[in-house]
Amino acid sequence: MTRPATARARGGTQAGGIGYDRSLFAYMLNAPALIAIFLLAGYPIIYSAWISLHKYNLKRPQRFDFIGLENYAEILDSAEFWSSLWITVQFTVLVVTIVTVLGVCVALLLNQPFRGRGFVRTLILLPWAIPPVVNGLMWQWIYDSKIGALNGLLVALGLLSEYRGWLSDPTSALLALAFADVWNVLPLAVILLLAALQKIPGELYESARMDGAGPIQLFCFVTFPWLAQTLLVVLILQTLSAIRAFDVIYVLTAGGPGTATTTLTWKTYLTTFENLDFGLGNAYAYTVSLITFGFALIYFRVLYRRGDFET
Repeated sequence: MTRPATARARGGTQAGGIGYDRSLFAYMLNAPALIAIFLLAGYPIIYSAWISLHKYNLKRPQRFDFIGLENYAEILDSAEFWSSLWITVQFTVLVVTIVTVLGVCVALLLNQPFRGRGFVRTLILLPWAIPPVVNGLMWQWIYDSKIGALNGLLVALGLLSEYRGWLSDPTSALLALAFADVWNVLPLAVILLLAALQKIPGELYESARMDGAGPIQLFCFVTFPWLAQTLLVVLILQTLSAIRAFDVIYVLTAGGPGTATTTLTWKTYLTTFENLDFGLGNAYAYTVSLITFGFALIYFRVLYRRGDFET
């Protein structure tokens, strides 16, 4: 005996004479999770966007005046915003460039056969496993102007005549932050690039060598085309991570010396939790989000123009 056509049409089944809609049943099963996601993530996002359209400072909590986009206009007219944006760009370029170059070099090295390769591959994950705050505390000790390991090493090698304050100089402070962040995020790039290298067929290298290709030609015409997709993924992840970096700044410099390391995320923190200006602070947060979203769109357009991932 066949099921009624109406039950088949709506994707339902007949059990004990009672039919049910499978699509509706699936939505009912997922409803609790969707409601929880909205309450825990969606509602705070929407509410913070609403606050960003108001003048709301906890120093005067009774005032909650709707001012539209005036907070965003104030941000764009602020010299502090443009200074923070420029510092964010410098920090992001430094981190992404170093991570990409070092990531390719380390991945190429770990892809070569040598004794203990498995142990080294496991060891490379250690920096990534360390929480960002712990990473910042570790580098705080390394950069210490009195007992720092970096100063001790450079003085012992004769490269410095005396200890120096790496985090108290405006120029070296930003570089120090960048290197501390690179050490923490580099393993992810290495893992992704190493996985891509292991997918390259060995026959391609053999054919290229038979045609007289040297190491540089092998990298340019065999390795790099296979890494291009993964490199773009690394660029996306590292750029978005660098723009939103906070922990390492909080622990190492707190935006100093002066405003030398005050990025947009740190400026957002100061506006919200130091000045207690939640209206302007939320506007800063959404400005950072829009900038991050813009970079993501640009990268994704470049990524998907190249077609599907190689398999």
